This record gives sequence, structure tokens and C-alpha cells, in this order.
Amino acid sequence: MGDLNQISGLGLVQASSPSLTSNKNVASEIGFSELLKAANQLTFSTHAQKRLDKRDIQLGENDMERLNAAVNKAESKGAKESLILMDQLAFIVNVPDRKVVTTINMNQRSEGVFTQIDSVVIAPTELTA
Repeated sequence: MGDLNQISGLGLVQASSPSLTSNKNVASEIGFSELLKAANQLTFSTHAQKRLDKRDIQLGENDMERLNAAVNKAESKGAKESLILMDQLAFIVNVPDRKVVTTINMNQRSEGVFTQIDSVVIAPTELTA
């Protein structure tokens, strides 16, 4: 049987490894508030990103903040799969994973039927400080 140090390619290292003890704490380098913010960010599935690209939908920083605020509201109510309505856009979001599953432009919707959701949230028009 090989030494634990020999299988570092599998991501296993000794706890006393000098590289671990000499590195600064990542959280202190980034800053705790930035780390929390990064952990709370929404991601887009490949499907949702393709929908955005195909429909030439551009989301600015304010749009992302509004969408994030709506997901936070859904999360606070225990939602799992939420339809987020924002202006002329609709987003299906997996709330626990904070992942946008699909995006719909309400002007280009097909049937207008949304299934497998447990909540609907209307995104705030303005964010309060």
C-alpha cells in the first residue's frame, strides 16, 4: 500500500503539509463580506444561458440585484422551485441551489404555462438600501 503523500493527485494531503500551514486564510484575503456575497450569487444553467443569448437578453448589475433579492424572498418562505417575474422576463429558479434553470421573455412565451414550481415572486422594481 502506498504512502498517503504519494497520492496527492487524488486531492489527499497530510494535515501538517507546509503548503497548508504557510498559506494565508482564503477568507481573510478575500474579505468575509465578499466571501458571503460570492456564496450567495445566482448561477445560470447552460439552458438558461442559451435562452438569454438566443433572445439577446442582457441583464445588468441592477437586474441581477433585483433577481437576487427576489430569490432571497423565495428562500425566506421556504420555496424550492420559484417563478420570478421581473419586468417582461420570467425566470424559473431552483432556490436551494440558487440556479436559474430557464429564462422566458414574456413577449415571446409559447403556451404561458409554468409547471413544477411551488411559488411565484414578483421582483422588486427598486432595491431599498
